[in-house]
Amino acid sequence: MHIPRILYCYTLFLILFCIFPGTGSAKQGVTENYGPVVAEIIEKGDAALEAYREADGVVTGNRFSRLYFDVFETSGMEFTLGLKDNAFMLQIESGFSLIISQTMRGESRDSVMTSWDGLKKDLRTADEKYSSGEATPSFWGRVVQSFTILFREGVEAMLVVAALIAYLRRSGYGDKVPVIYYGVLGALAASVLGAWALTTLVQAGGAGQEALEGITMLIAACVLVYVSYWLTSKRDADRWQAFIKKKMDAAMGRGSVFALGLVSFLAVFREGAETILFYQALIGGSSGQLNAIWVGMVFAAAGLVVVYLVVRLASIRLPLSLFFTVTAGLMFMMAFVFTGQGILELQVSGMIDTTKLEGWPMLSWLGVFPTLETMIGQIAVLLLLPAGLLFLQWQKNRQNREMGVA
Repeated sequence: MHIPRILYCYTLFLILFCIFPGTGSAKQGVTENYGPVVAEIIEKGDAALEAYREADGVVTGNRFSRLYFDVFETSGMEFTLGLKDNAFMLQIESGFSLIISQTMRGESRDSVMTSWDGLKKDLRTADEKYSSGEATPSFWGRVVQSFTILFREGVEAMLVVAALIAYLRRSGYGDKVPVIYYGVLGALAASVLGAWALTTLVQAGGAGQEALEGITMLIAACVLVYVSYWLTSKRDADRWQAFIKKKMDAAMGRGSVFALGLVSFLAVFREGAETILFYQALIGGSSGQLNAIWVGMVFAAAGLVVVYLVVRLASIRLPLSLFFTVTAGLMFMMAFVFTGQGILELQVSGMIDTTKLEGWPMLSWLGVFPTLETMIGQIAVLLLLPAGLLFLQWQKNRQNREMGVA
């Protein structure tokens, strides 16, 4: 089975699940008009802070949590704003997380009000810049939304899976490629089950969904760090061909192939359940515009095939050692991004506190957010880089000694 075939299976899986009776999200809406949503959030937020008492901050924290989940998310503003400007949506999400943590900790009214003023400014900007008074977008507006969901959610998974398959084939382990496919197919099934569980058990929203996404991202980050080091250790395969062949055979036997399959599983599962939930919401709010959604899916599937072909062509043309290094770098970078995004999701769910770093930039495409907790997580990942490289150098020196090379 080739990557395009997996993609077609995924798209078909998606369509069947989204249109199956009873699977749609009953809770989350889809709105393009942010004015009423922003007005409700500001009115209730002002009232919550008017009653704020530092000694009883948990009550206010819970009120802001409900504003996020029951108004910002449930109205569909989070969903459609994320399609238009995902970075700005994450900025608002981070703002909610900060206020919830500050009030839960019982911080001073002045510090909470400063954060609230910043969040209100962002909400009003979203209304002024991205809101649409149209009851429903045009046909091509829906096509763009549908395309954005599948392409944006699928491109990261496609890059990871294509890179792993190219690695196995170039290193002489083409017979191990089915393990990657099994991971992908398992993730497709798990994505459907995960989306069904979220829809049924937590109504496709709330803290449970954010927590599941965050935990999945952090698990994926850990496995990606491991695989990136494992790939880096194989970049000298040409020079040490006989020795490395022996070591790689042993490594494959010890479960590294399972780790590669797990990476493909996590990469697809992380995107799959979220993609299904997004399409359920989009279909639920697109009565009479289903053709536009299918057209967007087709365009996105074609775009992902192009991404796969580009990765495959690059993997063939790059020198072997450079290809190994680039692939390992991609894995490590994605681990860095997943760590920041995963911690943010756990902050929104309330599982981790949020401590703002004044003056710190937000680079959502790198998973960098202006909070102490996300920075600690990402710094920990970065510190693993020199530690891992020193360990690999030590291993290489030991191999030199075993082979009698000075």
